[in-house]
Amino acid sequence: MGKYFSHFPTMFYDAVQDGTSSPKVVTDILRRVKVRNEIRNNVAAFSSYRVPAGERPEDVSYKFYGTVDYYWIVLLMNNIKDRFYDWPLSEQQFNDYVNGKYTNPNAAHHYEVSQTSGPTSSLDNSHLIEVNSTESGASTVTNYEYERREQDKKSLIKILKPEYISEFVEEFKNLIGD
Repeated sequence: MGKYFSHFPTMFYDAVQDGTSSPKVVTDILRRVKVRNEIRNNVAAFSSYRVPAGERPEDVSYKFYGTVDYYWIVLLMNNIKDRFYDWPLSEQQFNDYVNGKYTNPNAAHHYEVSQTSGPTSSLDNSHLIEVNSTESGASTVTNYEYERREQDKKSLIKILKPEYISEFVEEFKNLIGD
């Protein structure tokens, strides 16, 4: 039982059609469960994974858990609410997104300088500081470069280790059923 909405309780909903009352049993999709911070921050329970361009949550679920049914755990663990924009895009989708969002993808998005104290090298560009274009030594970051960095951040996700899956599903069922 790995399908996300199969764990949600049902309720009666009085659907009125043509002035006639017609109660139906529906899934209560208004419920929401958030992963507790102590679980999300427990590094021993997770592995890091860089999602290749075009790989979907179902693919990741199958790769790590042997079934596509736990795609929702991959999304939930990474606080992904919109799988179409919070999840890494394929190259074609990314290019379409950038070209649709910006008239000129190569125009300046912002300017930045390198930090001169503390850590000055990192893969996540955290050592770069956004500044005005008049700042001495400022480098231009294009719209395309900015969106590529955002895409790269999205591609690094946490994977709940397989040995914790059944325990997580049970806790989720208990919380969502309350």
